[in-house]
Amino acid sequence: MFQIFFTIVSVLLVVVILLQQKSSALGSMMGADSGDEMVQTRRGADKVLHYATVALSIAFAGGGLAVMMWPEFL
Repeated sequence: MFQIFFTIVSVLLVVVILLQQKSSALGSMMGADSGDEMVQTRRGADKVLHYATVALSIAFAGGGLAVMMWPEFL
C-alpha cells in the first residue's frame, strides 16, 4: 500500500515540476540565462503549482523518512 502512495507522489511531483518550466531553451536550463528574469510575485496557476510542489516534496521526504525509521511500512 505504501509503495503505491510513494509511486503516485513521485509521479505527481515530477509532473508538477515539469509544468513549472518557464523557458525551454537548452542554454537556460544549463544556467546561461541566469539573472535575466525579473522577480515577480506568483499568481494564479503558478502559485497553485508552487504550493503543490512544496506539499508533494514534503510528502515525498516524509515518506522516505518514515520508511527509513519504520521499515515495516513496506
